[in-house]
Amino acid sequence: MGAPLGGEAVPPEAVVELIADDSDLIVPLAVGEPRSVLDAVEAAAAAGEVDGVRVHQMHALVDRGYLDGRYGDRLRHVSYFLSAVTRRHFLEGGIDLVPAHFSEVPHLLRHSVRRPLILAASSLPDRHGYFSLGTNADYVGRFLGTWPVFLEANEHMPRTFGHNTVHVSQVAGWCRADRPLIEVEPAEPDAVDQAIAGLVAERIPDRATIQAGIGSIPNAVLASLSGHKDLGVHTELFSDGFVDLVESGVVNGVHKGRHSNRSVTTFALGTRRLYDFLDGNPVVELLAVDWVNDPRVIAQEPRMVSINATTEVDVLGQAASETIAGRYWSGSGGQADFARGAMYSAEGSAFLVTRSTTRDGRSRIVSCLTPGSVVTTLKNTVDKVVTEWGVAELRGASLAQRAERLVAIAHPDHRERLADEARQLGYLRS
Repeated sequence: MGAPLGGEAVPPEAVVELIADDSDLIVPLAVGEPRSVLDAVEAAAAAGEVDGVRVHQMHALVDRGYLDGRYGDRLRHVSYFLSAVTRRHFLEGGIDLVPAHFSEVPHLLRHSVRRPLILAASSLPDRHGYFSLGTNADYVGRFLGTWPVFLEANEHMPRTFGHNTVHVSQVAGWCRADRPLIEVEPAEPDAVDQAIAGLVAERIPDRATIQAGIGSIPNAVLASLSGHKDLGVHTELFSDGFVDLVESGVVNGVHKGRHSNRSVTTFALGTRRLYDFLDGNPVVELLAVDWVNDPRVIAQEPRMVSINATTEVDVLGQAASETIAGRYWSGSGGQADFARGAMYSAEGSAFLVTRSTTRDGRSRIVSCLTPGSVVTTLKNTVDKVVTEWGVAELRGASLAQRAERLVAIAHPDHRERLADEARQLGYLRS
């Protein structure tokens, strides 16, 4: 069912003709999901027309019937990072979760999938016959042109540049869509978030290259950088917070080590303002995640600064960032990728940010991680941990220094107990 240059689009249901039993469908994360195409796949599963099909995707934003496991082995979801949509389904057993650093997802897919078929949202083809995956390159960008692909060309998808374009002669089929993209408003920071952001921002030098994760604190950090000069961007997620910095000239990328004068990312998620900013904008390059998140590439950026949120840190510096109260919440994502890359960057810094307590007053600095929690970023890699009470510098610190510094940035109500527990564990001597 090849789609020749200038050929007509087909209905989304035509994708079913390309799906053999025991196929693996590779779907971009977030806004890159082709919604009408997956609707057709799910309808085929409900009718018993497909069997043994798995959908591989990170951070799904659309709740679907098959996520609860109702079709059994006919159609099953495999996640590499849970979202607000998939979290519940994982806890109830409807989907599978593969632990993975974001940088390694293409490698895992390459060695595990059977009969791969990429299903992705894209822009309309341009006058040269090229589709752009718009908001995404992620793990899909690595396989464009080598694995078969069926596209949903959406009128609302921005046209972007990088490792996310494919020619109409290389697609197995495509359909049209006219559906507004899902928008995610930036989390609104409060006074505590802003206090943490201020501690981070004052430690970021001019000419640094920035990576910022998702959440109210990373958003607050970006908002606190308006007085900086000549910053660069090398990040997995390009969010609304970067738009202001680029448009104001704070971000220009002049001093970057790789792709100077450009902002590099692997996916974008935010509001319509962000999507409009990306449309036709050559200053932002969307590249495959196994390059963007490769710690060896990240380390080539001088003054690389990574900013990521965590949920719990023990007094040795082990960071559990993908579980809450011992239950899975998200995934490893790219936190360890960027922490590792920043560790080897000349004058680099990696910040893990967290409020000192949970909403019910429990300390996020703990003597031992909550049972069931998993380590996302190793103690040997963690550089700086920041709460509203200060910054704990851990790189090169002894166990006793780590415990002392982390107790010092815990909420005052918990410090005495944490110090006592650290002594009982043998980390503090006095």
